[in-house]
Amino acid sequence: MHYALQHMVPETDTNAKPKTRRSRWVLLLVLPYIGLCFPIVYARSTPELWGFPFFYWYQFAWVILASGLLAIVYRKLKT
Repeated sequence: MHYALQHMVPETDTNAKPKTRRSRWVLLLVLPYIGLCFPIVYARSTPELWGFPFFYWYQFAWVILASGLLAIVYRKLKT
């Protein structure tokens, strides 16, 4: 029985390094965080854009920019 249990467990190579994909492209994903992390910078009403205070359109612009950055990072890491 002991022999059967030994062969059911897959062998692992103790010297094998885990394959991790590290890329500097991922650092682009920090930009939206930094851009929105300090509301004291953008918590104001001027300048307005189409009647919307700066506070609102600045945050909405980051939604669009973050989506673009995610697409870029995804495509770069996919290849």
